[in-house]
Amino acid sequence: MKKDLETYGTLGPSCRETEVLRQMFAAGITGMRLNLSHGTLDDSAPMIEAFHRASALEGVRPSLLIDMQGPELRIGIVKEGFTADFGDTVLLSVKDDTPQDSDSIPVPCEIFDHYEPGMVVMIDDGKIRLRLEKKDEAARCRRIRASVLTGGPVLSRKSIAVEGMSVTGNTLTQMDLLNLRCAAGAGVTDVMQPFVRGRNDLLEVRKAMAQCGAGNCRLFAKIENREGISAAEEILPLADMVVIARGDLGNAVPLWILPRIQKEISEKCLLADVPFMVVTQMLASMDRSPVPTRAEVSDIFNAVSDGASAVMITGESASGLYPVRASEYLVKTAMEGLKWRREREKRG
Repeated sequence: MKKDLETYGTLGPSCRETEVLRQMFAAGITGMRLNLSHGTLDDSAPMIEAFHRASALEGVRPSLLIDMQGPELRIGIVKEGFTADFGDTVLLSVKDDTPQDSDSIPVPCEIFDHYEPGMVVMIDDGKIRLRLEKKDEAARCRRIRASVLTGGPVLSRKSIAVEGMSVTGNTLTQMDLLNLRCAAGAGVTDVMQPFVRGRNDLLEVRKAMAQCGAGNCRLFAKIENREGISAAEEILPLADMVVIARGDLGNAVPLWILPRIQKEISEKCLLADVPFMVVTQMLASMDRSPVPTRAEVSDIFNAVSDGASAVMITGESASGLYPVRASEYLVKTAMEGLKWRREREKRG
């Protein structure tokens, strides 16, 4: 049965206990996302077990959504996390499977392949911005010196992107295929594919889902780059849900254009009768604050009143201090948006 509105939280350290999840479901959360960018379903088994216990105790049947690795590029393992400050010089080295020294950031070889002096590289959804300077290709090591434009903590496995350029890998990774094979046994209901670039990405994922025994899961298509924006019309018919993922989308286009892009994708989904979800920083201040900003609740309300079938919080529940309160604000605000949308429809 089609739901009028779905509200998702994200599993993580802050909501790994059964009682916290039970309270989130009691608040009205209808599904939980599990970010598999860094690991497998087996690695997350304790959280998944808590998810199922909490849903049974609350008497609900929430969705379990896995967010795949997909073609997004990520930095490697930093032995000891460090803070890159504005004006610092850091070294980028070719990523491998071993931890790097704490003064070096291991990056995919694609960054070296696309290197140009002055190019701006963004790490962790743009929280850290680096300008590439001199490239050093010694016989045994390739490195690029970079100056820090926007500083912050450098942690392992965070996303990396080139400003104004799409540099991505294969549609599915080996870890994605492993997770798809385990999906049915873990009770997964939805599969979210990042950085969808066109219909071929979704056709490949659909085929893999069927082969791995996950063919009954819904397929969510994340639009978060310029290719996805341009290919929206061919993506919509192949997706059970379109996800307007404003984190990387806000790196792909200037931030002042992002609201327009959201509106345009929303309208295309409505015309095609395809459900869509809006995500990223919906209640970002609640990572540390028990009360959201007025702008945040307005954002949730407007997304739903514009026709969104689903909204989601991420770090607010996964690692924030107030996962239950954030869930309450998400659900209550979204329901007000749905109420207003229905009233408007009645008025014609």
